[in-house]
Amino acid sequence: MTKKGLKGERVRNRVAFILLLVGLFAMLFPLFWMVLSAFKTKADVYSYPPRWFPSSWSLDNFAKVFEMVPFGRYYFNSILVTSLSTLGQIIVSILAAYSLARLRFPFKNLIFMFVVVTMLMPFVVTMIPTFLIISSLKWIDTHQGLIVPFLFNGFSIIFLVQFFITVPVDLQDAARIDGCGYFGILSHVILPNTKPAISTIALFTFLGHWTEYLWPLIVINTTEMRTLPIGLRYLMTEGSSEYQLMMAASVMAIVPVLLVYMFSEKQFIKSITMTGLKS
Repeated sequence: MTKKGLKGERVRNRVAFILLLVGLFAMLFPLFWMVLSAFKTKADVYSYPPRWFPSSWSLDNFAKVFEMVPFGRYYFNSILVTSLSTLGQIIVSILAAYSLARLRFPFKNLIFMFVVVTMLMPFVVTMIPTFLIISSLKWIDTHQGLIVPFLFNGFSIIFLVQFFITVPVDLQDAARIDGCGYFGILSHVILPNTKPAISTIALFTFLGHWTEYLWPLIVINTTEMRTLPIGLRYLMTEGSSEYQLMMAASVMAIVPVLLVYMFSEKQFIKSITMTGLKS
């Protein structure tokens, strides 16, 4: 490469680096502002010009959140519903994807097509029928009413199918010769070779259920059953001018998501890398 070409490449790299820094700042600024505001007093929040850092660091806002609303109960409901929904959806998706990717049975292609259709269908189309079913089962304002409707997810199944079919058939045949049945092949061959994909789906599923707002708003009627997104909405009603309290509650609400991402980050990046190599 000529000297002129090297100089032009350096300029392009610097411009790209600056643009990435600007984009990074734009994405992280709301997060930094939320965290800093969680420790501010009401006077700091409404000060002009805006005060970047709290005049005095205190945890009083976090304690007041628990005094205004039963935030601990909201937290428990969200953790319970999200954990069980994620676990149940992963199990159902693994079994369905394994059947569609490895087994032979009648109407397999037709069933696969229906799974794809459910993935393309927006939730607002199935919301009313789902609510009528849940109501007929008397699951309104219950944990199972929040969990069961989301155990089946077309995207998770299709995503795992694409990974399951990449596992060499020779490994499956070798396991069958060693005496493994269908579940033995699944547990000893398929799952160990697709951990990154399963971790990725678990991360997306956890995040989706943790931030779900519309369905709990429809199904939940009592304070004891509220999840965090609904609880944050009622906290805004209780303390409409206490923005520092809402920021403190929001900080506590994102902690589980950050922890889940930290534990699954390596597998998530590995999944993306494997996808790129296969393409």
